[in-house]
Amino acid sequence: MPDVSFDAEQVQSQSVHHKDSDCDAVCIDAARIYDSCGAKDCLRDLPVMFTSEDQEIVENACSCKVCKVSVITSTVNVEPVAFHRGFYSVDMVFYFAVTCEVYTTAASLPTTITGLTTYAKRVVLYGSDGCVKTFSSEESGLNCSSPGEECSCCHKESVPKATVQISDPMALSAKLKCHRSHEYQNRCNHNCNTIPACVTAFFGEPLVNPRNNFIAVTIGIFTITQLIRNVQLLIPSYDYCIPRKECTSRTDDPCEAFSKIEFPTDCFFPPNSDDDSGNQGPHFGKCDCE
Repeated sequence: MPDVSFDAEQVQSQSVHHKDSDCDAVCIDAARIYDSCGAKDCLRDLPVMFTSEDQEIVENACSCKVCKVSVITSTVNVEPVAFHRGFYSVDMVFYFAVTCEVYTTAASLPTTITGLTTYAKRVVLYGSDGCVKTFSSEESGLNCSSPGEECSCCHKESVPKATVQISDPMALSAKLKCHRSHEYQNRCNHNCNTIPACVTAFFGEPLVNPRNNFIAVTIGIFTITQLIRNVQLLIPSYDYCIPRKECTSRTDDPCEAFSKIEFPTDCFFPPNSDDDSGNQGPHFGKCDCE
């Protein structure tokens, strides 16, 4: 228990007396979203690169199946759009780790291997104009301009910040294809040859190009792209955010922790399909055995 007891009653009494008129106007520095867009992309037949050892397995494979796809990292670059003041292009490159099961013969057990595939995407969003330079006491070093940044509004500080959110990719299908130079190069753009060091370190060994066979996967992703600038906003303020409950110390007794778990009734007595839909809570139709 804490040395000083938490006065929850005092906090509750303060919240009771709050009214809409009992607020002050305060100025905050916040990140404002100037423009955003969402996308649902089906990425068809993306070539997968493997390490030399795993690529040998692919060369002798007769079929394959995709098991899982995860996001390793992404690069995001923002550049002004020529002749469209206030608009910016956001160039993104996603790096995916693809786990596949590869069969060398129809009756053999599969071998699980993991490789890399990439996808490049560009969107154009409105980010407004910002002709200021920003300096902060948190910066460890000096931020000096280069001779080419003497013109107005061309320094990188005036460019808005882009953020990209991506869902867990959905592994849809995988195909084993014969390697043809023009087909592979058309699908594997320059991103296959400019792999960041952290992505190479993820696999532990350099990735190689296929000789005869390669795996092409189809995945689905959902993304949200935003252009953000820091602005000063005037907002109403009621009070400081005082905690509403007291912190409790954790116990190491596993039986005591188990005793606090509710009995999983739905696991033993599944609900009927004609039950009232209004009673569907967040755990409706789910088993709480996790």
